[in-house]
Amino acid sequence: MGDAYASVESIFDTFIQFSILIVELVGIAVLMWAIVRAVIGLFRKEERLRLELAEGIALSLEFKIGSELLRTVIVREWEELGILGAVILLRAALTFLIQWEIRNEKKNSIDQNKK
Repeated sequence: MGDAYASVESIFDTFIQFSILIVELVGIAVLMWAIVRAVIGLFRKEERLRLELAEGIALSLEFKIGSELLRTVIVREWEELGILGAVILLRAALTFLIQWEIRNEKKNSIDQNKK
């Protein structure tokens, strides 16, 4: 029974770690895509540059938060859980601030279009 449990636990840990890696890679890809688009938009002098970059950063942070939440599944110690909680709170706060900036940017662009 103990060997079967250890095998299942090992497979589960491997699956979760692989899932974390995939979600983090998606988050990195989203961020890189947003940066590339922003640099191209900078040369083209696009109007919505800041807004699109902020949306890309926010989406990337959402993926990173998702990977941290997955990581909580395999945490073994309270200290690790505390660190993960702090990281999640920090990323959530950053996401909140970026979403606030996005709303303000959208509002400003709507106000400018009305003028």
